[in-house]
Amino acid sequence: MGKKLTPRSEDYSKWYNELVVQADLAENSAVRGCMVIKPYGYAIWEKMQAQLDSMFKATGHQNAYFPLFVPKSLFEAEEKNAEGFAKECAVVTHYRLQNDPDKPGKLRVDPEAKLEEELIVRPTSEAIIWSTYKGWIQSYRDLPILVNQWANVVRWEMRTRLFLRTAEFLWQEGHTAHETKQEAIDETIQMTNVYSEFAENFMAIPVIKGLKTDSERFAGAEETYCIEALMQDGKALQAGTSHFLGQNFAKAFDVKFTNKEGQQEFVWATSWGVSTRLMGALVMTHSDDQGLVLPPKLAPIQVVIVPIYKGQAQLDDIDFVVNRLVNDLRLAGISVKYDNRDTMRPGAKFAQYELQGVPLRLAIGPKDLENGTIEMARRDTLEKFSFQLEGIVEVIAQNLVAIQDNLFKRAVDFRANHTTEVDTFEDFKKTLEQKTGFISAHWDGTVETEAKIKALTKATIRCIPLNNPQELGKCVFSGKPSAQRVLFAKAY
Repeated sequence: MGKKLTPRSEDYSKWYNELVVQADLAENSAVRGCMVIKPYGYAIWEKMQAQLDSMFKATGHQNAYFPLFVPKSLFEAEEKNAEGFAKECAVVTHYRLQNDPDKPGKLRVDPEAKLEEELIVRPTSEAIIWSTYKGWIQSYRDLPILVNQWANVVRWEMRTRLFLRTAEFLWQEGHTAHETKQEAIDETIQMTNVYSEFAENFMAIPVIKGLKTDSERFAGAEETYCIEALMQDGKALQAGTSHFLGQNFAKAFDVKFTNKEGQQEFVWATSWGVSTRLMGALVMTHSDDQGLVLPPKLAPIQVVIVPIYKGQAQLDDIDFVVNRLVNDLRLAGISVKYDNRDTMRPGAKFAQYELQGVPLRLAIGPKDLENGTIEMARRDTLEKFSFQLEGIVEVIAQNLVAIQDNLFKRAVDFRANHTTEVDTFEDFKKTLEQKTGFISAHWDGTVETEAKIKALTKATIRCIPLNNPQELGKCVFSGKPSAQRVLFAKAY
């Protein structure tokens, strides 16, 4: 499949980039800062998408689709949101090309084809969606609106990395409209919980639910809830956000409704989203120097079977047994691939599926047929076992559950070992450099202190954990009074 991966301990960033490419997840494209998601990588994203979509629909949401382009005047309507994304916007100014008279065979922008109003390529869709909602909402009977869209967005990033930060990426964005403030807050919290459940139960990634500080809050939101995960290099990754938008967008786009008392009110709003950045989180949380390690619930191939044989007669005998097993596994809802290609040796196949993170690998040869056995290798522990073929489907199902549980437990233990309480700035800096991970420390609640800590250490406040216990103390930097600890970390 490719050359040996750079060890994580040697260069984590290089290891990650090599793994994403060699495992056939994605590659850089001809467009600077954009990526091609390859079929194997896209198959993982499809499994994520299908599960999340099911969870959204179970909570009453429906899918819709809104335009890629946002007229500049609409984009500017909510000032904080516009200012927050202005530096990342791609802008369409013309609508036609023409032959270049000075350069035969080349094209140029037709200067006569300038748009009357520039179009922003969406970095997020609040503006276009709320301008649409104005026509959908007249009365309290039209509420709530619970809409999600699966889409692509463009944010003109200068420094890009596959999945983690690209100029164009795939995501979902929920945009809901509500009759009351409390209903909107409840929706914001509900979607934070949906994201947390997905991350922990399907991605096997433990997350901390919390609130963002004022400086880290989504532009245009009154409150941003988030889930924060910890990667194996000790850096945090924001895995999902859910925003209580208050009435900011309703006021910007004049979206009012007639309430039950016959009075006009502005609508209450939320938005929430996760993106293909989750693919990066999945790679970095579980994988090792041999390649990907995928949780079974999201693995495109949960089980691969490799025959060990000499000659067509032996392969025919193995095929007969394995084809029945493949059918039984599929009936049990387990995704399986039987790789009986004669163009690769078994060892090369083992290396390929190890690199691609297939949770269980089965190998079967003539001796196994004689003994009624099959060899099983677990990707998470690299252990090998021999089992009887009789009853093997149940054994496989049990092992897939065990792998899912083990990956989550391993990640929980790693986070516990890399979360440190500190009370002095010297300990803060020492922990950040030597141990990394989450640092739990007191903060005086000011933007100034937060900015100074970031400037000195590159660490940011990842979140104020929900249900944070009140604990009087002194700010780790300023020494001023503090009522609770917050979580700092260097982050992606």
